[in-house]
This record gives sequence, structure tokens and C-alpha cells, in this order.
Amino acid sequence: MLSVRLHGPRDLRVERVPKPPPPGPGEVLIRVSATGICGSDLHSYEDARIGDTEVKSPLVLGHEFSGVVEEVGPDAFDGSNQPIRPGTRVAVDPAQPCYRCELCQRGHPNLCTQLKFCGNHPDDGCLVEWIKMPGRSCHPVPDALGDEEAALLEPLGVALHAVDLARLRVGHSVAIIGAGPIGLLILQVARLAGANPIYVIDPLEWRLKMAEGWGALAFSPKNEEPVGRVLRETKGRGVDVAIEAAWGDKSVAQAAEMARFGGRLVLVGIPRDDRLELKHSTARRKGLTILLCRRMKHAYQRAIGLACNGQVHLKPLVTHRFRLEETPSAFELNARYADNVVKITILNRS
Repeated sequence: MLSVRLHGPRDLRVERVPKPPPPGPGEVLIRVSATGICGSDLHSYEDARIGDTEVKSPLVLGHEFSGVVEEVGPDAFDGSNQPIRPGTRVAVDPAQPCYRCELCQRGHPNLCTQLKFCGNHPDDGCLVEWIKMPGRSCHPVPDALGDEEAALLEPLGVALHAVDLARLRVGHSVAIIGAGPIGLLILQVARLAGANPIYVIDPLEWRLKMAEGWGALAFSPKNEEPVGRVLRETKGRGVDVAIEAAWGDKSVAQAAEMARFGGRLVLVGIPRDDRLELKHSTARRKGLTILLCRRMKHAYQRAIGLACNGQVHLKPLVTHRFRLEETPSAFELNARYADNVVKITILNRS
């Protein structure tokens, strides 16, 4: 079968590898339909590492995906503990927790110390034709959701977890630094939670226009200093919640400066240099509550409901589509932020 493997920084190759063997107990074989390119995939592509995790051997990237179940192993049940049948369209949670450790037992599977994750070394991802996964990772999706939308339920789950951490209330003011797909999904979910106003900061004008379409007061840091603008807009108070969803060198420190005294700071973005920097005096004197968003938890069913009901819009995020064999070109375009790109999906066709 075709696969797309990373051999080193910006060295992405389309290669043939063996198709996975038949699924074992609790497993299913999935024919991948659509994969979204995530910011963390771009980290791996550009540096052959993400944070302190280095790609040490050829690695299949990709973790946002949907597909069709082709084969079912014995005793395979889906994420809602229902039997899985061949032919079922599914959105797939790339995280595979052990469900046995202390953190899993406490209801935090996203913090599992034994967790496996698609596309994160050493676990291969979904930029392949077929992939074998635990049935428990699979969430059936209705026909109302297309393959691309089903693939984007994973980043929507991250956005839901970020807003859960923020503990937003009706009328809370929010600043979001970063209007990539995650930032734009956080914007939509924050609006649903009743946040108002919402400020969105991003250097790319086409992303700001998209944010404005979803009700944000959006502006570019290239045109004005973002902290000063937010403080002016809030008459010096700052926002109730500041959410960092970018890769910027200064964005965490800026988010802390934007937050009000007693406010909350939620960190979602993954810095390229694996460092988190902000002024201790700012966080201390303001008494900020600082939370880091580790993937998602307990979010898929909510994500499916929001997308199916039209409360969150996934399809407008997709600006570019490529075939699996064109994946290296897709990553090259995405890494340059060329052609007004927001979200790229890789489509597998029979």
C-alpha cells in the first residue's frame, strides 16, 4: 500500500509498505478516507522532531483522520462501547491510552503515561491507505458529515478541551492568539459558550477575515502592538481568558499581559523551540491560573453533535485538497503558508 514517511527534516517520501495484517482482538482495519495536516505535523516535517520527541527512523505522519472500517477483529467495540461492523464510517481518535494506569482511571486518558499516538514517534500515523486501530478509538459518524469534516473532529475536540479548561461563562471576554485551524475552532466554541467580545490576533490577513466572519474582533500584530490594542479595547482591564494557539516566540508572554488580574491563561500551541517564556512577575502579580491543553478528553461525541447540528462549521476551514501521492507538495505549500492556506486535507481515493 502507499504510505507517506518522514526520513528527516523536510524529507517526506511516498513509499510502498506492506498492508497491515488482519485485526486482532479489539482491533479494526480502516481504509483511510481523509487526513488533515495539523500544525504538529508541520513541526515534525520541518524539524524531524516535536518538542523533545525526535524522529529517529522513517515515520508515517498524520493523526487527524476518518475512514471506513473494512475488517473487524474479535470483540471489537467502538468508542461508545457498541459492536463495530464492516462498512461503518468512522472518525478516529489518534490517541491510544492504556485505560489501566492511575491517570486513565482518574478520568484523564489524555495524560496516560503509556499513551500511543498516531504520527508521534515511534507510532506511525494515518498518511497511508489502510491503518489498524483499536476499535475503542473509532467513533461512527452520520452521513450528514463528509469525510473531511469527520477528520476535523479531532482538532475540534482539542478546541473543546481548551474551552473546557478556560471555564468560559456567558459574557466573558477572550483573546485568542493564533487563527490557524485550532484557533478558529476555539473561536467558534468560545462563541457557543457565550464569550463576548472575542479578540483574535494573527499576522495572516485571510485568516483574520475568516475570524471576523465568526464574530471576532480580529487584527494583525504587524499593524499594531497586540497587547496595547487589547488593553485599550478593555479599558485597561484585560480579558477574562487569554488563549495561546500559535507558535510565536512572544505569544505566551503577550497572552499573559492581555489577561486580567485573576484571569486564566490557556496554552494550546506547541513552541518550535520547546520553551515556554513569560514574565514571572506578570503571572504572579496578576494571580493568573495557567493551564496547558494536552490534546483532548471526553470530546468526540460532543464534537460530532456540534458539527452535525451546524453549530460548529468545519468545511470552511478546508482551503486545499491533495491526493495521498501528492502529500509532499501539500506539506511544502502548508509550511510556506502560501496561497491563503488555512487547512489542507489529504484524500484517499479507491
